[in-house]
Amino acid sequence: MLLNAVIIEDERKGLVNLKNMLQLHCPEVEVIGTADGVRTGVELFSQPNLRVDVAFMDINLSDGKVFRLLDQIRPIEFDVIFVTAYDQFAMKAFDYSGIAYILKPIDPDRLIEAVSRVKPRQRAQTDERIAAMRQFQGNPNSFTKLPIGAVDGFHFENISDIVRFEAEDNYTHIHLKGGRRITTSRTIKFYEDMLAAYNFYRVHKRHVINMNYMKRFVKGEGGYLIMEDNKRIDVSRRRRPAFLIRLRALQELS
Repeated sequence: MLLNAVIIEDERKGLVNLKNMLQLHCPEVEVIGTADGVRTGVELFSQPNLRVDVAFMDINLSDGKVFRLLDQIRPIEFDVIFVTAYDQFAMKAFDYSGIAYILKPIDPDRLIEAVSRVKPRQRAQTDERIAAMRQFQGNPNSFTKLPIGAVDGFHFENISDIVRFEAEDNYTHIHLKGGRRITTSRTIKFYEDMLAAYNFYRVHKRHVINMNYMKRFVKGEGGYLIMEDNKRIDVSRRRRPAFLIRLRALQELS
């Protein structure tokens, strides 16, 4: 399926390199426009007949951050792939919000993988995802909603409504209050790392729980938890000592 793309990049060498790599590795992508800054980007997107499926954007442009451009062309009805230099904090914000990114120098496999995630003619929810990313960048401890990429699109769920995560093969099932479930291709390790500061804890290789939804812990050789949704969750023998320390810490705080 042909994808119409634009590139926003202020370095001529970087622009040419990305165009060549797309032509070589992603023949389904047709570059229909380029710009080198915020002002020229606004002019590009103001063209009435421009139909964009995906935009490759450098974050730091010669006349400002690319977010100034994005703020002026809303609603954003196409996918965005950021092309940027290494920045660990920025990458965590991208991961949190489900925004695709490619590091410079561009790896061909990473480029192919990012392009494969573009779903033309589906609602990209790019506005919401960029807002979530910028909120995380502003204060990573303040976000209350988690963007979840699923088969049917992105869901924005309150973190406080997530009861537990359950790994199955290459997928993660996210169980929510009220019995709802969302399945995502993200690994359970991703959510373990992202939500460790929010009272989520990995008790088993297959299970990360929200400790606020624990109802009972049953001791014994095969210790297990009963969650508020009445699901029995095994606590692995290897993780049990650290889990008991965490439980005692919670008791001392209560």
